[in-house]
Amino acid sequence: MTTSAMLILDILMVLSLLSLAAAALATSDARRSVILFMAFGLVLALAWARLQAPDVALAEAAIGAGLSGALLLAAVGDQPRRALTGDTKPVHHHDHSNLKLMLEWTVTLLCIAVAGALAWALAQAFERAPQATLAQAVSENLATSGVSNPVTAVLLNFRAYDTLLELAVLLTAVLGIFALGPARPGYRTAGPVFGGLVRWLVPVLILAAAYLLWVGAHAPGGAFQAGATLAAAGVVLRLAGQRTVGLPQGPTLHLVIAAGVGTFLLVGLSLLVLGRPFLGYPPAWAGGLILLIETAAMLAIAATLVLAFLGGRPQPPRVNVTGGKPPAALISTLRPRSREGLSGADVPGAESHKHFSEENRQC
Repeated sequence: MTTSAMLILDILMVLSLLSLAAAALATSDARRSVILFMAFGLVLALAWARLQAPDVALAEAAIGAGLSGALLLAAVGDQPRRALTGDTKPVHHHDHSNLKLMLEWTVTLLCIAVAGALAWALAQAFERAPQATLAQAVSENLATSGVSNPVTAVLLNFRAYDTLLELAVLLTAVLGIFALGPARPGYRTAGPVFGGLVRWLVPVLILAAAYLLWVGAHAPGGAFQAGATLAAAGVVLRLAGQRTVGLPQGPTLHLVIAAGVGTFLLVGLSLLVLGRPFLGYPPAWAGGLILLIETAAMLAIAATLVLAFLGGRPQPPRVNVTGGKPPAALISTLRPRSREGLSGADVPGAESHKHFSEENRQC
């Protein structure tokens, strides 16, 4: 594409982002706002790709637009319809109108000030010499990181402490999810069309997650993108009416959730025992250790996102307590037969009822 065409595309993308953001904030319908937010996330992913940041674009498309939108839609679905559509008429107080107007202008001015500060910081960063940038320092030490993707090198080697704390935040979020109690009721079983789509889509999502995990060492990808893609498979299964959505049960689930932080700590403490700094990987082992940590982090991230979509502690699968008898047969045995086809011996408590009636007549 020519330079003028790319400029027109960039202008249209900026206008689309501003329009979608304004529409998502201005609408009073919560469901419409969430859908506009998801559209905003997709356009923002394209903007990151246009800025040559494919890792951020993948994360925005998978987490910012996809799973965040699914979580918001699930949260909106739990709210009363009347409260969401604005059917209730709010009570307006004339005395508070001026205060509300002042708060709106204050928030607007603060947002403008923050945007100006960020623009100034970005302009200052562009004016710096190339040797003073972070990219130059990463490039000089990339050979000793164990991977060839600079983003993975920063997240899992040079700034591994930050990633460890991010996984700890996710673990804390899971504890909050468990405190909510049992998960929300599931959806009804999918029909033949959506069910057939799920049978094809879920394996593709699992393979895509494995590919993003493996390719993250030398190309855009990694644990967070792979974990979000794997969690999308669980969300699709939940939408199709599956109860467990592929999550393990009991202590195994707890191990998967703690795997990200636990593997990080295990590797770091092992290196301390061997005389190395905490998370200071030997260059010969760095690639294998990073892959091990990313695999555990992917599983923990996927489990956390799926649990957030479930909205509580997952329930165990239903156990058939009828001794192997199918539910239809059980219902047929419990269904009362017609009065004409019942004898006195067939009716539960018939003899006692007859004896009680005779006693009443004698009295």
